[in-house]
Amino acid sequence: MAEALINNKILSWAAERAGLPLGHIAKKVNVKPEVVEAWLAGDSRPTFRQAQMLATALHVPFGYFFLTEPPEDDLPIPDLRTVGGDPARRLDVNFKDLLADILFKRDWYRDFLDEHDGEHRGFVGRFTVNADTKEVADDIRLTLFGEDGPPQAGSWEEYLRLLMGRAEEAGIWVMRNGIVGSNTHRPLSVQQFRGFAISDPVIPLIFINGKDAKAAQIFTLAHELAHLWLGESGISNVFIGESDYGVHRKLERKCNEIAAEFLVPEAGFAGRWRADDSLSGNADRLARYYRVSRIVIARRAFDLNIISEADYRAFYALESSRWKAEASDSSGGSFYNTLPVRNGGRFTRSVVNQALSGRLLLKHAASLLNTQPASLVKFGQQVRVA
Repeated sequence: MAEALINNKILSWAAERAGLPLGHIAKKVNVKPEVVEAWLAGDSRPTFRQAQMLATALHVPFGYFFLTEPPEDDLPIPDLRTVGGDPARRLDVNFKDLLADILFKRDWYRDFLDEHDGEHRGFVGRFTVNADTKEVADDIRLTLFGEDGPPQAGSWEEYLRLLMGRAEEAGIWVMRNGIVGSNTHRPLSVQQFRGFAISDPVIPLIFINGKDAKAAQIFTLAHELAHLWLGESGISNVFIGESDYGVHRKLERKCNEIAAEFLVPEAGFAGRWRADDSLSGNADRLARYYRVSRIVIARRAFDLNIISEADYRAFYALESSRWKAEASDSSGGSFYNTLPVRNGGRFTRSVVNQALSGRLLLKHAASLLNTQPASLVKFGQQVRVA
């Protein structure tokens, strides 16, 4: 069979970008690893069929293999992740494809909002990184909940859903997903990132990694809200188990301070902590009071020097072991629940309404929501009945 005249340098770039073992790539193309090695070295070339299979396995367009130089692969938003004071390892192809998909959605949504709303959100960039932490947290609380403050919620999980809903009502596009689009074979890595924010005055956006433990997601959401109020986009990997949250950049430290103050205000916290009760007992009681997870309460107690680092680390270890069983895609069960969580409620409704009214091709609408046209129609019918 005829060889595909691909550029082996581009193939090497794609393989490195995908971060897949040589054996895994070979298995995807049904050849031996040494055959792939020869392709990478330029000693031989794959057939057209094999090159197409390589493109699928490495998540790149087939045409890329015929370029003379690799395409620009720069991130459009700042990478603020750190590990031990150094930049974190390079983001994988799943994250990059996820981000590309979200930016594809955003292009359509921006045009839609320009026609129907286009309102600038005054809270985006209202403060700088040098602003008073309490003032920023109070402003987030006022914007989302008004003068009456947060309404009652039965649990911190309900409060997380409530907070996401209020953020959407304020004009923030909130998405939570644990996979790339709707591809269950492409999970997102919590070790790579926990969330990101895109600071845009018209379409402020927050993405939460749904593969993370639910108990950690509420802090990620609050952290990303702080990003928007400071007018700073960025990819985050906040790790509340580390004494320094695993971050060393001034912006990330500030966002953590704002998130903690927003979720559990310092004022009154020490007075509600019972010295004669155990850490677990305090965490249970105050988690119900503040509507956050037990670990957020323990973290706040540690930050305010109420408990020691050793006690916090021991508590975190016990809590995190419980998370592993439920740290999966938390988008919410049925297709009808999952679709608006993965894509954002307002965005999903906008796309579905435009499609069902005939102002947007069903095929285009389905691609925006990572689903099939028939499923989109069924979703629209179900929502109307509900």
